[in-house]
Amino acid sequence: MKKFAFVNDAAEREYKDLPDKIQDEFGKDLRRIQYNEEPKLPVTHLDSIGAGVIELRKNGSPAFRCVYIAKYQDMVVVLHSFTKTTNGVDRQAMKIAEQRLKELLAELRKTH
Repeated sequence: MKKFAFVNDAAEREYKDLPDKIQDEFGKDLRRIQYNEEPKLPVTHLDSIGAGVIELRKNGSPAFRCVYIAKYQDMVVVLHSFTKTTNGVDRQAMKIAEQRLKELLAELRKTH
């Protein structure tokens, strides 16, 4: 089983700010991923942010996203969770996820 973590406190706060029902759905899929199972929600591979970065998608009005990476050190790490209010790519959200991935990779390099 993979460990689960949020990349930082802000990522955890964003996740906990999502509606309970959405947290529950994302949480079930994140748990599936920890056990090397496929998520039930649709996913998008965000290779433009970094190799192995994946976005869980819950469409609707509004839509919700949870961006995570699961390829390092047997961990599932949530980088960013947000409410999507625009059609198309939410550039600000992608910037945040990209910045947090850089911080995570820098942290991993320090510990090894």
